[in-house]
Amino acid sequence: MGRRRHPWRRLFHAWVLLLAGGAAAQDLAALPGWAEEDAAAALRPFLASCRAPAWRGAADGPGGDRAADWAAACAEAAAVPAGGERAFLERRFRLLPAAAGLLTGYYEPELSGRLAPDAAHPAPLRGPPPEGTVMPDRAAIEAGALEGLAPHLAYADPVEAFFLQVQGSGRVLLPDGGVLRLGHAGQNGHPYRAIGRVLIERGAVAREAMSMQAIRGWLAAAPPGEAAALLRTNPSYIFFRRQEALRPDEGPIGTLGVPLTPGRSLAVDAAHVPLGAPVWLVTRDPLDGTPIRRLVHAQDTGGAIRGPGRGDLFWGWGAAAAAKAGPMRAPAALWVLLPRTADASSRQ
Repeated sequence: MGRRRHPWRRLFHAWVLLLAGGAAAQDLAALPGWAEEDAAAALRPFLASCRAPAWRGAADGPGGDRAADWAAACAEAAAVPAGGERAFLERRFRLLPAAAGLLTGYYEPELSGRLAPDAAHPAPLRGPPPEGTVMPDRAAIEAGALEGLAPHLAYADPVEAFFLQVQGSGRVLLPDGGVLRLGHAGQNGHPYRAIGRVLIERGAVAREAMSMQAIRGWLAAAPPGEAAALLRTNPSYIFFRRQEALRPDEGPIGTLGVPLTPGRSLAVDAAHVPLGAPVWLVTRDPLDGTPIRRLVHAQDTGGAIRGPGRGDLFWGWGAAAAAKAGPMRAPAALWVLLPRTADASSRQ
């Protein structure tokens, strides 16, 4: 039997095409919203990608692109004069057809922490255990299965520690005014299970009302034992490392190896979108619904980000970023930008 297409899926894709202006863009100049883009701000994160020590380009990505084309594009980008950014991008890049999908958001939390545990900060934030360690699930780790193997880097409130793992990085605010930057250093190999979905399945939160803020509200109102039990329904567990070289005005280090830029860095499925590639994004603001049409950059990945149209937009750090990232769950259209060959770009 053929797979049944649900009406909501047709509406979803129709909404995305409407949002994108119905454009089947072949060149950047035809992209919906391109004329209003701040091309200089859009190019800066690409230059950061070019400096990534672990630059992967798209040598193994879609379209059969060669690493040499990315290297040539990076060299040209570094020499673009002020005011020439838009012309450079239009000349140097071509587009893959738009993928309709889903956009969520993430951010870098700021949370109270301690270097030694106390009553308000009992949950350890752990570094990774030695390579080859057999990895237990979250419940077993929290019960002590990795004691002596996974170092304790700091301590936090259990709920804050959980959301730090969900976001993958954060700023631990210490009582002496110091800030400990922690970044993703590994995962225990168990599948990620969204606790928001668990609450929906239980009827505790309506699907249409689900957000990070709704989850936090439920956890705050639940008895401590029930809250802890909900967190343990997610068997995935994240380990951290200190990120001591970052400036306060820089985001955390993403998978590509460069600091993330608020509103410009995107977590993608690297099996479909090459890390380092610019991506034209069309979606809506999670708070006021205004259109978002901007160039973002594939600089990160995430355990729940799967498929060609799936993305996770980095909003920054602190409360304002959390207010945007928490409710972000919107249809989106994504165009991946790939470099033209040097010969082709010279003819534009």
